Amino acid sequence: MSSRNQQVGIKRLLQFFRQWDRGSAAARSRMLEAFVGRSLGDTGPELELRFAQSASLFLARITAWIRLHYMFGTYLGLQLRAVGVFLSASNSHRYLTEFLEVGGVLTLLEILNQKQIKDEDKTEALRLLQIISDAGRKYKELICESFGVRVIVECLAKSTSVDTKETASVLLESLAHGNYKYQEQVYKGLVALLQCTSPKAQQLALQNLRIVHKIVNSAHPNIVEPLLNMLKSLNLEVQYEAIELIRDLMSYDEVKPALLKGLVALLKPVKKEPQQYQILKDPERINMTTSLPVSIQQAAAAKAIRMLSQGSSQLSHDLLHHDVMHYLLYAMGNREHADSQKQACLALKQFVHTHPVLVEHVQAAMGITLFDLFMNNPEALYMKMNGIQADILVSNKMNISEGLEECAR
Repeated sequence: MSSRNQQVGIKRLLQFFRQWDRGSAAARSRMLEAFVGRSLGDTGPELELRFAQSASLFLARITAWIRLHYMFGTYLGLQLRAVGVFLSASNSHRYLTEFLEVGGVLTLLEILNQKQIKDEDKTEALRLLQIISDAGRKYKELICESFGVRVIVECLAKSTSVDTKETASVLLESLAHGNYKYQEQVYKGLVALLQCTSPKAQQLALQNLRIVHKIVNSAHPNIVEPLLNMLKSLNLEVQYEAIELIRDLMSYDEVKPALLKGLVALLKPVKKEPQQYQILKDPERINMTTSLPVSIQQAAAAKAIRMLSQGSSQLSHDLLHHDVMHYLLYAMGNREHADSQKQACLALKQFVHTHPVLVEHVQAAMGITLFDLFMNNPEALYMKMNGIQADILVSNKMNISEGLEECAR
């Protein structure tokens, strides 16, 4: 650049900064909109050329405005998008360093912590944290050292925006990759998410856990209870992801026995009366809030057991040692929930098909008439079953301990 052109550029830049420094919030927002629209996708050298080798001075002004006014949320999304122009520019590591030196990570995490800030603005903050995380291991560690995992997990759990939740989920996965020091922290944060009340957050946490388990290469026993509780969900996507994660976890001896035992136990749920003053009890409401989720969990457990048995003969034998046949017959007798009966029938049919030696035991427990119906069409058995037959299944005393050795051969 010639000396004359350089002087013209500096003069134009000073005029731009004067306009910024003296301008109102509305005037600054118009300047930012023009900047973002004109500069999005620019490289570091291109930004320097645009600002007469002084682009850092504009970045400093934007970050100062954010830090002073982010609590109010005014033009916050636009401000964060403008910072994103700098951080995402190629050959611009200096901008990232400058942003971090003025406490950029802490500011972004504070934005996520504020209840009054809109979800779309939090999404922009998460995208900037994603850019920082993608810059390398030491930047992931910086986010985690700043209690970033806890803040991001809470944001994912409490946000009402699907876009915000999905952006937070991608960021958590990013923080687990190549971050040996804090990958366990990410894992524990995802397990904690299973206990939130948002089905979308639960679904995303389950998806992330399937990935993070392969990174951590271990499974903590504290995942068993919240994971099995996911089978109560009315959301089919949550149920699907939970069953898939259960299947993945069969590779980890730390949790496999507890998961198998827990799945079988869910086929015969213990009915617990809600602790409530008598005057507040509504029998219809209690039935809806306790019986339905438990029956849904029962059906999902039977489905998971069938899929595990289909996928592995070893798991099939392990389930038999947990007395799964007795429990499946019990679930088949649950006339209050047709899907429990259907899924239990299909699972039982899988075991009978895999282990023919069990046929006589099942026939003896069911009776000839019901057994014939079961073998011909297990999916429709619940529609043909009468009350007496259901009671027989619920009160069955099936014990296949004598046939286990034959099944193992």
